[in-house]
Amino acid sequence: MEQIETVVIGGGQAGLAMSYYLGQLGCEHVVLERHRVAERWQSERWHSLAFQSPNWNLRLPGFAFEAADPDAFAPRDEVFRFIESYARFIRAPLRCGSAATSLRRAPGAGRLIAETEAGLIEAKNIVIATGPFQLPADRLSIGGTVLHLHSSQYRSPQALPPGAILVIGSGNSGAQIAEEICLAGRQVMLSVSRHRRIPRRYRGKDYIWWYDAFGEGDTTIGQQGDPLPPRLLTGVGGGHDLDLRRLAADGTALLGRVLGGRDGHLAIATDLEENLARADAAFVDFTRQADAYVARNGLELPASDSSADLLRNPQDVTDPVRTLDLASAGISTIIWANGFRYDFGWIDLPIFADATHPSRRIPQHKLGVTALPGVYFLGLPWLSKLKSAFLNGVGDDAEYLAEQIASEAR
Repeated sequence: MEQIETVVIGGGQAGLAMSYYLGQLGCEHVVLERHRVAERWQSERWHSLAFQSPNWNLRLPGFAFEAADPDAFAPRDEVFRFIESYARFIRAPLRCGSAATSLRRAPGAGRLIAETEAGLIEAKNIVIATGPFQLPADRLSIGGTVLHLHSSQYRSPQALPPGAILVIGSGNSGAQIAEEICLAGRQVMLSVSRHRRIPRRYRGKDYIWWYDAFGEGDTTIGQQGDPLPPRLLTGVGGGHDLDLRRLAADGTALLGRVLGGRDGHLAIATDLEENLARADAAFVDFTRQADAYVARNGLELPASDSSADLLRNPQDVTDPVRTLDLASAGISTIIWANGFRYDFGWIDLPIFADATHPSRRIPQHKLGVTALPGVYFLGLPWLSKLKSAFLNGVGDDAEYLAEQIASEAR
């Protein structure tokens, strides 16, 4: 059996950031990656996706993205090439095509065993850095004979069969996919969930500048309030406001939430107007917060523009759809943009809230440190801060965990 001091499972942004800091501290380790570096960026994202932050905010520990225009938005291919370059830059001890198939304790030794197709590895420390986007979230059973795709399986409008498309979920993925399909001249419907409307740029600054100025990313787990709906952001086409009313004006049909269905007949909630109104309120709250920040810090920034002006409500709001017959609407494809769930069924360790039910295997940890010595999580949402799961925010947690591992080795 091979013996290595620390095994990092996952060769994406989290695992590589972990490798960087372990290497800085001289800690022996190996990084196991099931396929390729940044595999999810390469094979589970649609072709036109762009990074949602400007190029100046695309960075990993000790390494920044080099771009001719720092205010532009890197396309998908450049993002995963950046992560590949990072792996080479830090000389990460990567083993690609080496998936961890099980993780358990070694009998009576106080150490851990990671099993791969190539064999067993015994380690003192295991860092589980497989990210938050592991399996598609469960979807409603609605019947019908349409093609069902998760957003991670969508590639382009041209790859979809003829017919109308229903996108369920209006977070970033759902809204961006619906916009692309609409602009491609395809008939598309968008089932609208709760979201926040924000400006891509305000008073001459990108939204991410304001996000950093407000210190939102550094909000700690102890300061976390009630979960907020996702903000709608896009970097496509140089970045622009993502407004569902604009999508409606361009031809996208808006619906309320899908409540359920049977035999291809869907029941639709009457919450469309409420969700749009909540999004508008979030926009106003942001602009007030930004204006107050400018006044408080005496900044000389351009005056606010008219981007807060509302488009008129589409007919979808005044005369909402309550039931939808997929066949009559000509819908051939449903794209589920309803998020992801964890997949930790391969781990046989007492580090979960409820190990008996797969959907309840929620990691238990404090800032990534579990109650089982030597076992750590990295790259999960709210591991320590709001930014913990973000590409440019995972470094803080990686540094902290590397220091914990190094201190135990002394």
